[in-house]
Amino acid sequence: MSTLLAPRALFLAMALASAGLMAFALYLEYVYLLDPCPLCMMQRIWVVIVGVLALGAALHGRGLARWALATGAAAIIGSGFSLRQLWLQSLPADEVPACGPGLDYMLEVFPLSDVLKAMVMGTGNCAEVTWTFLSLSIPAWVLLAFAAFLAGSALAHRGARAPLAPWA
Repeated sequence: MSTLLAPRALFLAMALASAGLMAFALYLEYVYLLDPCPLCMMQRIWVVIVGVLALGAALHGRGLARWALATGAAAIIGSGFSLRQLWLQSLPADEVPACGPGLDYMLEVFPLSDVLKAMVMGTGNCAEVTWTFLSLSIPAWVLLAFAAFLAGSALAHRGARAPLAPWA
């Protein structure tokens, strides 16, 4: 197996990609002053979870097939939030849910159950397209990242399950 496709190398690449995604998200938030909506925060959480799992796999080195399954599951869950936000962005203006207060305000004032519901279901704020690159919005790019994480997890799982060569 090529060293580039070795499971630990794939996990390290996924961890670095996750860190890069989070750095860019923080750049957009603090330099371009784009406030993340509740669904954006959920996608960030799952990008971090994928990154932490991938880093754990790269450092631990044992049970890589299980790490690959966990990383892949986290990528699938995160992609669900990306798809939800893309669906909200595709709705006609009259069907978009009502906008809610900012996440910081919700965390200070609302009960945790209401905040979690807003983070899972999204609000009208999540339907706004505030930034695009190559005609794709932020959740579309995050969905592509989750798809890449899933592909990397599948390759890592395959590599972890492959029999070792007799000379290895």
